[in-house]
Amino acid sequence: MTLSLLSPSGEVTRVELSEGASFARPSGPLRSRVAYAAAHVVPHAWADNTPGRPAEIDWDATLGFRRNVYRWGLGVADAMDTAQRNMGLDATAVRELIRRSAEVAREEGGSVVVGVNTDHVEEHSISLNEIIDAYKTQLHFAEEQGAIPVLMASRHLARTAQSASDYERVYNAVLAAGTVPVVLHWLGAAFDPELASYFGHADWREAAQVLLRIIEANPGRIVGVKMSLLDAESEVWVRERLPLGADGSGVRMFTGDDFNYVGLIGGADVPDAAQPARTEGARTHSDALLGAFAAITPVASAAIQALDAGDPDRYLALLGPTEELSRQVFAAPTYFYKTGVAFLAWLNGHQAAFQMVGGLHSARSLPHLSEIVRLANASRALENPELAAARWHALLDLNGVAR
Repeated sequence: MTLSLLSPSGEVTRVELSEGASFARPSGPLRSRVAYAAAHVVPHAWADNTPGRPAEIDWDATLGFRRNVYRWGLGVADAMDTAQRNMGLDATAVRELIRRSAEVAREEGGSVVVGVNTDHVEEHSISLNEIIDAYKTQLHFAEEQGAIPVLMASRHLARTAQSASDYERVYNAVLAAGTVPVVLHWLGAAFDPELASYFGHADWREAAQVLLRIIEANPGRIVGVKMSLLDAESEVWVRERLPLGADGSGVRMFTGDDFNYVGLIGGADVPDAAQPARTEGARTHSDALLGAFAAITPVASAAIQALDAGDPDRYLALLGPTEELSRQVFAAPTYFYKTGVAFLAWLNGHQAAFQMVGGLHSARSLPHLSEIVRLANASRALENPELAAARWHALLDLNGVAR
């Protein structure tokens, strides 16, 4: 069977459809890495999924996707930017998503982390004290649901802060109010242009020093840092400087680098992919909190299982080819990556229609999606290749592409 592909010039070519991979689900928890897939939301196909309209979520499909992630041994990162926060998912839907997702995590025995932000406040600009209060409101709600909070970068804080000390003041106050350790999230401007110069500096080294001061000022209150700068050097630099206990505890680095995750996760355990530490006694690999892992869950699980089995070559053979796919999904403008994640979920049978809240399913071109199809086929990320081919060809037919 062949796949029809569409070039930017409108030319149609064909490649062989790869056979489906026979990955095995893990028999127990993954051991060598902590890994979360940042999951998306699925709307009802019949809903008013147009820009500016409230989200009408298909809860069966949305939560079913999360159950599938758990059964592959990964955790779920929910109500993050992958779930279209600030791009279609309104504050009411965010709270309901967190509540329902935390309930599913308890039922499945999985781990869930959820985004905490200030985005329920409708005013464009608010004071630092109001930002602190807004963070606390969402923080306490997440804690009440039994989820691990992820303190996301706040657009309100980026607008209001006048210096690095303002960031330290806000984060220290919010962390002091928490009752459970949290993950800090440093989201780069590629994902959200409003977050440029976050932590008070345009240079990542200076911004990283602010982040590290916040961590140092709050011992025991931070379990990890998720870095999404799409820059491996900056992540390794921060990772080497995170507090590390003698028993391996301390502050974890959760890579959010959807361009370079293979080497960052593999680290020193995978010599061909290693990012060697320069600091004695520092962490030598990153854990994972990735939107990419929502798109390639079975492959990601199989690769980490290979690390668990002491087989770095298989890890590289499985996960290595997916990085090119991820780079296509997250290509500039990067903030439209969510379209590719939902597209792959549709191809793989996790939702009935290629629909997204806010009309975001229209944010990528057919040739862009075609390249996702080609790379998913090449990297064994199509869970049911025949279904994926049928759905993709139907989309081409709908758009008048002669095959």
